Amino acid sequence: MNTTGENLASPTSWQPTTGDFPNCTDVEATLKTLYLPIMYSIIFLVGFPGNVIAICVYSFKMRPWKSSTIIMMNLALTDLLYLTSLPFLIHYYASGEHWIFGEFMCKFIRFGFHFNLYSSILFLMCFSIFRYMVIVHPMKFFHVQRKRWTAVACAAIWMISLAAVIPVNFLISSKEEENRSLCLDLTSSENLGTIRWYNWLLTSLAFFLPLLTVTLCYAFIICTLATGLQARAGYKQKARRLAIVLLVVFYVCFLPFHVFRIARLELRFCMANCHVEKQIHAAYIISRPLAALNTCGNLLLYVVIGGAFQQAILSLSRCKWRKYIQRPGSNNYTNKSEINLRL
Repeated sequence: MNTTGENLASPTSWQPTTGDFPNCTDVEATLKTLYLPIMYSIIFLVGFPGNVIAICVYSFKMRPWKSSTIIMMNLALTDLLYLTSLPFLIHYYASGEHWIFGEFMCKFIRFGFHFNLYSSILFLMCFSIFRYMVIVHPMKFFHVQRKRWTAVACAAIWMISLAAVIPVNFLISSKEEENRSLCLDLTSSENLGTIRWYNWLLTSLAFFLPLLTVTLCYAFIICTLATGLQARAGYKQKARRLAIVLLVVFYVCFLPFHVFRIARLELRFCMANCHVEKQIHAAYIISRPLAALNTCGNLLLYVVIGGAFQQAILSLSRCKWRKYIQRPGSNNYTNKSEINLRL
């Protein structure tokens, strides 16, 4: 009995456990070769055309721009830049983690993910702060609501995101293993000591601080609208929907990724049970597409923000439908009154 107790107390005697996960490596391989390509493909197929349409609507159908429109346009642009990199990751994981695009593209793709992640977080924080000023303190911050201040804030976010993510280029590494080239992410690369403190700094300042800011902003907004008698019921409902969508993006898309990334890195520093380490790694793999899912969640945000975006979408669909119906020589030609009835 004493021998058994000593073995349990000694970390060096721990072995992978059996049961639901008899071979943790197989679980990881399945997640990487099936789950990641499928999820990234869905995100690309939904997010890419959705963000292209959003950019077209903001560019041609919503002039002149308001402050919220400028922020959302920048958010859609950074989402679209990231989505263009997804086909490379889909090929990489579908081929069993064999990177064929060279070391430069490996660093560029990993950099693109982090740049989109933190620029999206900062744009959403900026949008929340502007909403807070407009609703809670409309007179006190009236001068800040001008479009030039929004443009300055967006330019600052691009520069801050770039500065915060540049170290990724130097920390990401690739290596050759079993006749294949691996494009490692931040948690699997070498130089672990530097990656550890960089991850804590990046997560604290570029995620947890914006998360706290966004949560407080919408808490004050909801309280202000709940106690304000002058606010219309429809306006309150719209503000609540907006708060729900934005908080879901933060707490469902962003939070799990950052929590499991911290856990994954910290476990590399200590002697952990193989079973526990592999479970955390599997959870981290699952959370990675969730972080990319914000590119689709932001599409809901564009629709919820205001009726102008919805009207622009309907206007585009009406134009296309009208051209199809009134096309010369078409059997589906319909007169104007019938079109109005159908629309």
